[in-house]
Amino acid sequence: MPHTSPLTRATIHLDRLSHNLRLLQELAGGRPLWPAVKANAYGHGMVPVARHLVAQGCATLCVAHVSEAEALADAGVTARVLLFSATLPEHSEAVVRLGCEPAVCTLEFAAALSRDAQRLDRPVTIHLMVDTGMGRVGIRAEDAPAFLERCAALPGLHVRGLMTHFPRADEADKTQSLQQIEQFRRCVEATRNFGIEVRHMANSAAIFDLPDAHLDAVRPGIALYGLAPSAEIANPRVRKLEPVLEWKTRISFLKEVPAGTGLSYGHTYYTNRPSLIATIPAGYGDGLSRRLSNNLDLLVGGERCPQVGRVTMDQSLVDVTALRGRVALGDEVVIIGRQGDAVIGADELGDRLGTISYEIVTGISQRVPRVALGGNT
Repeated sequence: MPHTSPLTRATIHLDRLSHNLRLLQELAGGRPLWPAVKANAYGHGMVPVARHLVAQGCATLCVAHVSEAEALADAGVTARVLLFSATLPEHSEAVVRLGCEPAVCTLEFAAALSRDAQRLDRPVTIHLMVDTGMGRVGIRAEDAPAFLERCAALPGLHVRGLMTHFPRADEADKTQSLQQIEQFRRCVEATRNFGIEVRHMANSAAIFDLPDAHLDAVRPGIALYGLAPSAEIANPRVRKLEPVLEWKTRISFLKEVPAGTGLSYGHTYYTNRPSLIATIPAGYGDGLSRRLSNNLDLLVGGERCPQVGRVTMDQSLVDVTALRGRVALGDEVVIIGRQGDAVIGADELGDRLGTISYEIVTGISQRVPRVALGGNT
């Protein structure tokens, strides 16, 4: 049965993804890039993005949860998969079966991995997560040698990597981050006799601003998708990033209403003049936050037009009075992206919501299809 073409979609420009990948490779000085494709590739569609990255030469991908590693395996993506988040022993069998490389920071999980590695006759490779200031997961740096001694005694376990993570690398003040680099270097030195092959800590912000953190491999996330880690990145090359995602819909209904007309649930907006109102089939069920109600511009006909009334689950309203005579049913409406010379970015939506671009793009719901262009996926 043929599928209908959706009115609301997210277009993923794989040529822009390739551009960002090349930029980050240059900044990393030829070190291996281990892209983060967790959270549905930051809302961009994990499988098409992962396939494209592998085709571009990326041999390692990073995810947060075992279910994401399973999804990559089910899609036939052939890459080394690094599992970022702390994982419970109950998932050790799946980790071993999938052959991914988990970040480990508890002896309970290490022991479970060893048990299942022996039972399945599949040695497992791990990365020791060290907490140098993130305060989320990881062992203390001073405990790393003793932890590695315990891991070395567990059959079927191979410690390949030593890793940590930055909480403040995207800030202008790098004092804390520089302290972390020094602390991690001391940890590397203290564990030098354990045969660890790769040390890694650099996220997107550190790739741009902290070259001393590049070490043996880097782990780009948000920058890969063309979004700056923050407005405080000092390296001017951050402005060369190209946003990979565009989120667009179309006008599904147009109506003229008189001045004083209340619009949408709760009548939080009343027209102050005779107005032409467009309905679009996009709402909070698609990831367009209800908190953006009456606080959002969209692009129609290359011009900014205000969203009016409450954003509802499936539909929202746009005041297109300024385009009267130049707008029609079915016209394109841009939520994120470019139309003519006008641009609305994920950062703008984040600013209006008091959040960051990460939350905007990862919040686009599964109902919105991702349509990948410009690659062999």
